[in-house]
Amino acid sequence: MNRYFNPLDHLIAGVDKAVRVVAGVATASRPNPAAHAADAALTDAEKRHAAGLMRVNHVGEVCAQALYDSQARFARSPEIRAQLERASREEEDHLAWCAQRLHELGSQPSLLNPLWYAGAYAIGSVAAHLGDARSLGFVSETERQVENHLNGHLDKLPPQDDKSRAIVRQMRDDEIEHGQAARDLGGLDAPLPVRMAMQAMAKVMTGTAYYL
Repeated sequence: MNRYFNPLDHLIAGVDKAVRVVAGVATASRPNPAAHAADAALTDAEKRHAAGLMRVNHVGEVCAQALYDSQARFARSPEIRAQLERASREEEDHLAWCAQRLHELGSQPSLLNPLWYAGAYAIGSVAAHLGDARSLGFVSETERQVENHLNGHLDKLPPQDDKSRAIVRQMRDDEIEHGQAARDLGGLDAPLPVRMAMQAMAKVMTGTAYYL
């Protein structure tokens, strides 16, 4: 028997999800890709640098949860909503993997996670209200920029940090798939001013999250 969820049910579920994400409570549905990677010796400076990069990645996944959840909530098509929810579940794997790696590196997630989540949820809601095609285009552009960002992290991580690298590589591969799925469902290219604004906001976020 299917249960009917009224708007209050959805609101409570959304608040519960937001609290868990901001608090760092995430459960991976897939094995951690770093599980079989060698635990290399890192200097204190290398650990701090790797932790800064993985904290940035963790913030990206906090934002991804907010974006996908808000866009799925306001999606018009059941097919598109299902794809956004599926991508959100895979992004939660990333969130859990990054949190675990931060712990292993002796660090913690960003202190500004509540701010990142709230801002991303608002942006996702606006994108969703522009229509499914525009919303999917926003997903596609977001994933394209994240892919470039993760490729940059593969260059910046300590060469011997195989655990962090394994996580980042799997994240990148998943982001490529999510972006392609959005395009396949009819996502429109984001206008140039929107792409530039997204890049500017990403620079602020990554520059801050590396330290906080």
